[in-house]
Amino acid sequence: MEWADHFSATAADYSRYRPLYPPALFEYLVSIAPSRDVAWDCGAGNCQAALALAPYFDTVVATDASWPQLVASPHRANVLRAVSRAEHCPLPTNSVSLITIAQALHWFAGSAFYSEAKRVATRGAVIAAWSYMLARFEPPVDAVLERFYTDVIGAYWPPEREHVVKKYQSLPFPFAEITPPSHEMSALWTLDHLLGYIGTWSAVKRARAAIGSDPLLELATQLEAVWGAPHVAKPVTWPLGMRVGRITE
Repeated sequence: MEWADHFSATAADYSRYRPLYPPALFEYLVSIAPSRDVAWDCGAGNCQAALALAPYFDTVVATDASWPQLVASPHRANVLRAVSRAEHCPLPTNSVSLITIAQALHWFAGSAFYSEAKRVATRGAVIAAWSYMLARFEPPVDAVLERFYTDVIGAYWPPEREHVVKKYQSLPFPFAEITPPSHEMSALWTLDHLLGYIGTWSAVKRARAAIGSDPLLELATQLEAVWGAPHVAKPVTWPLGMRVGRITE
């Protein structure tokens, strides 16, 4: 499958504006991993999950097909970065006790990746994939965002987005599945931060190229009408959809 690079051009903004995953998520994953030797964060993007795992593991290997994404994050000595497709990673066989895929499984789920995950995993290793949907603020803001998401840029989402909407339940997951606790991300964001975040969406990038103008300009006007003072930070949440499994073969 040919790799579609939706994010290298916005790597710096991706690192700056994307929300952070909750610490409780990583504490849970560490608690069920068979050891703390090596973790593999696959499709690592700006290494957000890899850096969160670093305090718990001797080594975290972060791989992504985009080098600009990998380097748009702080350095940490035990986080090793490598440009690699998910289906062919540089890790040795039987070397990894935890595999994480944060908001990325929809780009490469398939038999080749799953075979690679089984190859590098130690027996009993844990594999966890999660995704998040549209941000939730308050009803007036949410209504504007939902119209933009569906009516303005809906036609420009890559087809893989459908798996995110379905919380990865539509994807194969050939592992001994574990039911995880519920997790959600939360933050306090200004209007400028929200617009910066939306600017990292793959559908926005594709819409700009297709229509020759920036759909965020009209969105900003609509949001200003319901937000109030733009510098005021509002609470926002994103429930996480998760698939967690144990690799037993």
